[in-house]
Amino acid sequence: MEAINLLNECRGAQSIVISSHIRPDGDCVGSCLAVYLFLKKTMPEADIKICMEKPAQIFSCIKGYEDIDSEYNVTAEPDVFIALDCEKTRLGDGEKIFDGAKKRINIDHHVSNEQGCGDVNYIVPHCSSTAELIYDVLDKEYMDEDIAKAIYIGIIHDTGIFQYSNTSPRTLRIAAELIEYGFDFPRLIDETFYEKTYVQNQLLGRALLESIVFMDGKCIVSSIDQKTLDFYNATSDDLDGIVNQLRIIKGVECAIFMYQTGNLEYKVSLRSCNYVDVSKVASYFGGGGHVRAAGCSMNGTFYDVINNISAQIERQIVEHEQNQDQEE
Repeated sequence: MEAINLLNECRGAQSIVISSHIRPDGDCVGSCLAVYLFLKKTMPEADIKICMEKPAQIFSCIKGYEDIDSEYNVTAEPDVFIALDCEKTRLGDGEKIFDGAKKRINIDHHVSNEQGCGDVNYIVPHCSSTAELIYDVLDKEYMDEDIAKAIYIGIIHDTGIFQYSNTSPRTLRIAAELIEYGFDFPRLIDETFYEKTYVQNQLLGRALLESIVFMDGKCIVSSIDQKTLDFYNATSDDLDGIVNQLRIIKGVECAIFMYQTGNLEYKVSLRSCNYVDVSKVASYFGGGGHVRAAGCSMNGTFYDVINNISAQIERQIVEHEQNQDQEE
């Protein structure tokens, strides 16, 4: 799909709203703030708002973070609504504003949103990140250090600092061009990816200690309940990175991490290493994501959720093993 020119698409608009999916991750935060900074710079007369759930504090290093409106204070239908890194049903409180906008732009890289939900769409499934697509749609003459930093943060968080299979040679070339703007990229990686608080490390320790390996060691699962979160006075932000740590345990193909969000309600994160497509698993339960990283929300007891998810994962593992036997 040919890249759009975002400035041309927004030209003449007096009011613009930028938003993304609920429970914002690094890619959606970096993408939204990059677009926000770009439009504030190129369209200073327009009323530009960035509306989304408040992201984790680790992203406060990005300029514009303090301008995020988590109350969605939009009093009139915007001329343009830009939905990033999701389709409209994941916009949360932003969905009604999206539906009422005079023009809707959707930029995303999720395979579950292949057609797009806007009047104007730039959807490239299997691209490393929405942040990489944002790099495509911005006029480079207006690029500066703050915009470049926001895009870079988005890319590193959706590629696992260029470790995941969605990292392409083009992704690395873009990253090289971004760091030429002079921001301290090693420090960004430490502060937004590796650095953990004492509480976060305690929760990680609990999750590893109480994890369960099954399917002959090919799968691992761990869970944090609401009682534990309350004990540590923790939030979901303190659980970032746990599922990735589970994934890199030797012999594991698929990692499952879940935490309680309500009575018999869980948020589930899925990661895989080589051949399990976790986006198919998540989509089966109404979620979505990528081939190697996806998530969904589910109802039931811990054992209900694990039984249902593991059945879908097992189908793929068995199919893979059968294909291997046939090849031999």
